[in-house]
Amino acid sequence: METITYEYEGALYVNLTNRCDCACVFCLRSNGHKGSIYADDLWLDHEPGREEALADFLRRDLASYREIVFCGFGEPMYRTDDILWLVDELKERVSALPPVRINTNGHASLILGRDVTGDLAGRIDVLSISLNGSTPGEYVAVTRPRDGAAAWDAMLDFTRRAAKTVPTVMMTIVNKDKTPEEIDACRTLAEHLGARLRVREYIPD
Repeated sequence: METITYEYEGALYVNLTNRCDCACVFCLRSNGHKGSIYADDLWLDHEPGREEALADFLRRDLASYREIVFCGFGEPMYRTDDILWLVDELKERVSALPPVRINTNGHASLILGRDVTGDLAGRIDVLSISLNGSTPGEYVAVTRPRDGAAAWDAMLDFTRRAAKTVPTVMMTIVNKDKTPEEIDACRTLAEHLGARLRVREYIPD
């Protein structure tokens, strides 16, 4: 059975795709894992359709969660249009829908070939964007994106634009081999783009 939604620390996480345009050095899937600290098996045999995902949502008491998080085992914004459709449907059906967050690498506009940040307004409450480096070289070395340095530029532009439409925008780094100076540089960059920095602790394999 596909794991579409799953619970973790009072939040409901949503797994819509295994596709990703990055191969981050710290990613569990790079080491052959099918799951994460959140769930044992997040590998999808097929991507759930909109109606399938909606049905999975509606079998739960959505108002009981502190947050709904589109995250999963791939880059969720490959499914941007489906996420927006689902949020619209849930807002119509659930009177006390929790805040909605997307954990993303910030490449949605690059992947889809259009600026999607305006579509997030009024739908998405929080964006968490993977930064993982304070320079293009460090970013590419750690994140290993399909589009190389162009992905760095796309991520920065996405963050800058999203900060104008989404109430809370965070950028995250994993504290693996990072010096205090590198963390400070990441914080300065995030704040310059209108976001705040969150430092995540590295969880070894």
